[in-house]
Amino acid sequence: MASHRRPKQPSRTRVTVLTTAAAAAVVLSANAANAAPSEKPNKDEVKTKVDKLYEEAEQATEKLDGAKEKQQKLQKQISALQDNVARGQEDLNELRDGLGSMASAQYRTGGIDPSVALFLSSDPDDFLDKASAMDQLSAQQVESLKKVQEKQRSLAQQRAEASAKLKDLADTRAELAKKKKEVQSKLGSAQKLLNTLTAQEKAALATKEQERATRASERVDLGNSKGSGRAGAAFAAAQSVIGSPYVYGASGPSSFDCSGLTSWAYAQAGVTIPRTSEAQANAGTRIYSQGDLQVGDLVIFYGDQHHVGLYAGNGQVLHAPHTGAVVRYEAIGNMPFQFGVRI
Repeated sequence: MASHRRPKQPSRTRVTVLTTAAAAAVVLSANAANAAPSEKPNKDEVKTKVDKLYEEAEQATEKLDGAKEKQQKLQKQISALQDNVARGQEDLNELRDGLGSMASAQYRTGGIDPSVALFLSSDPDDFLDKASAMDQLSAQQVESLKKVQEKQRSLAQQRAEASAKLKDLADTRAELAKKKKEVQSKLGSAQKLLNTLTAQEKAALATKEQERATRASERVDLGNSKGSGRAGAAFAAAQSVIGSPYVYGASGPSSFDCSGLTSWAYAQAGVTIPRTSEAQANAGTRIYSQGDLQVGDLVIFYGDQHHVGLYAGNGQVLHAPHTGAVVRYEAIGNMPFQFGVRI
């Protein structure tokens, strides 16, 4: 006979939980339906973010340039030290050969002096410390032994110095790779942002940038300011490359970063200045009043001194701005002025 038991009713607690969950789901669904979809940033917002990334990339670029300059100096110093060590070793070998010849002559005429024999089988430093009868040696032998001792000490010092610089070079190369990666990361992020724009928006930004460059380069009023001397020659050199693209790490003659432009321009005037903006900030006499600036003076921007240009007169600077831009004039007031530097 079939069972006619009544089905078990859900507990009041379970009903309450299920009801609450269902209500929450309805509320969440309603909120989701009413919530505005995440808005895509417009081209002006993208440009603001991209400009910020370009500035950060330039900061890293100046550190990259500094690491490159240090690497080049270290390589030259190491090469010079290694050449000196090689020549010093040749000199040491000649001194040893001379002592060997003296010992051979002594042997042929009656045997090697015990002190010389001691030297030939041990370190000269140890010999000079232990030899108790220097009067047994001739003046020539004493002088030769001292020369050997000095040469060995010099070689040991140069080898230690070269070893330290090689380690420094390895550290610098690691720093170089790190900064290069940082620059590329910033530029990559900027490019991703630009890729979110439509073709029409990209074209509008490009046109705006081109108009700005043309306006800055062709219509700027420099007043009656004229450069003189080597500063004037450096400024004239920079004027000759107006329109050249900004490329991080570049120092001419067809592309530049900010300090690459200024160091290249002064090189054309026969003046060598440091490669980075931070180092250029200490390359001459500082001028804190914009009114005292002269054409060709370096102009340092930002608190960390990561940007530099050449004063062009009438409140204008000639500089390589950032990735995506070209060498052009710009009002000093567009960037946070720190001071000028007269080379």
